Amino acid sequence: MRLITSQRTSLLLLLLLAAAMISAGLGMRHPSNVDEERFLGVALEMLQGGDWLIPHRAGEIYPDKPPLFMWAIALLTRIGIAPTIALFLPALLAGVVATACLHDLGSRLWNRRVGMIAGLLFLATYQTYSIQRAGQIDGFLLLWISLGLYGMVRHLLLGPAWGWFYLACAAMGFGIISKGVGFLPALMLIPYAYAVRRGWSGVARMPGAGRAWALGLLVALAAIATWLLPLVIKVALYGDEASRAYLNEILLKQTAKRYAAAWHHREPFWFFFTNVIPKNWLPLVLALPWMVPAWRRQLAKQDGRYLVLLGWVVLVLIFFSLSSGKRKLYIFPAVPALVLIMAPLVPWLLRRWFAQRPRGRKIFIGLALFWFFVWFARGFVEPVKEGVNPRQTLMQEVADATGGGELVLTNWREGHWLFARQPLVHFGVDAPNQVDKAVEWLRGHPGSHALIQAAEMPRCFKPDKADRVGDGDDEDWYLVQADADNGQCHDPTANPQPYRFAWKQPLD
Repeated sequence: MRLITSQRTSLLLLLLLAAAMISAGLGMRHPSNVDEERFLGVALEMLQGGDWLIPHRAGEIYPDKPPLFMWAIALLTRIGIAPTIALFLPALLAGVVATACLHDLGSRLWNRRVGMIAGLLFLATYQTYSIQRAGQIDGFLLLWISLGLYGMVRHLLLGPAWGWFYLACAAMGFGIISKGVGFLPALMLIPYAYAVRRGWSGVARMPGAGRAWALGLLVALAAIATWLLPLVIKVALYGDEASRAYLNEILLKQTAKRYAAAWHHREPFWFFFTNVIPKNWLPLVLALPWMVPAWRRQLAKQDGRYLVLLGWVVLVLIFFSLSSGKRKLYIFPAVPALVLIMAPLVPWLLRRWFAQRPRGRKIFIGLALFWFFVWFARGFVEPVKEGVNPRQTLMQEVADATGGGELVLTNWREGHWLFARQPLVHFGVDAPNQVDKAVEWLRGHPGSHALIQAAEMPRCFKPDKADRVGDGDDEDWYLVQADADNGQCHDPTANPQPYRFAWKQPLD
């Protein structure tokens, strides 16, 4: 009983630390980049428009990501949570759940001390702090990756435990409709199969269970079908050309085609190893010179726990490195397994470092406490330092200058739509010749205003008839009406087909 109480106490303290670290400054934070602005805007538009199957951005279909993350934000908002808080809660939940999973797995695979160390290493990692505090899909994806990892480890290393395996499969299915790479925990089956075939210790053997394994695939497909099946039915029965294009985009172009031939964030194969891991996996990388030989010794003993977990980390890194498109947050799913195989070796490493230097141990503890305190304090400092989103300030200024009348957006970003306080007209976020289309629109709607970038002004408009708005830096724009037209620009499509959108309740 005392052992159980002690374990529960250590877990509770760890979860409180996770919640404090990730939630620091919550309520002060606001959408501060295009990803956060986009996902919050899509979620709010779901609530306003009622279409939960096909996400929209200012009336135009948003085809880049499945909707599960946006569903979570929308549901939290619907139950009364402020949108600017709801945006960050899914990642907060995911971070706490991931910490609990690591504590439990470390305790079961080794001992309670290792479980505590695994949780602390995860929370100490810089990439955990940077991703789990952001309102982005990757923070929410961690929820499904962690549950997938947990279920697979309980089954493959501590099993057989088919119930946990099916939970992992369901988590991977929901991970896929959050972001396509939600299947990543399934890669663990590759080193597991090798370990079983070679007779390594520490892995569960399950001969003659073909049907049970196959059922896992059905469970994953069932989870995916919670969104995909009603979507396909809707498109088949009521779909137009745009919705059919969305289905093709989300199922093919944004998954296999994007992986094979990315059109954004193209980087060389070694990008993660040279540009991401040295900084984003601090302080873990500082221990790698000692960890790598220690892992080799464990593998030489044919310890399947290390083979399966370390093999999965390597496979995740290879998987993302093979794709031409790379962002630093892509490899974050590997971090939970990485800390899990580092944690049991940390006591040995600390003894090696400080056996003859007792003062060094005190310095190490002091540095660790300082490290956690800095990240916690930064959670409150960052929102104050960043200040008000410049796009929010811009759109308030535009609304005041135009009297809240119809506004044509050109070359816009998500914040201009999210913070808009008046009816909007636009021609698609990625449409060509947007300024020329705006000119044609103003000719037919002389009461409207258009928001034009400073660089585009001289080509189509008279500067003396334009009003400058924005901060003159990133948000440097001009407001124009039909009387500013210099007659030099014409849209070759002649009749631009616009999207119209207006918030019923603008975001404060």
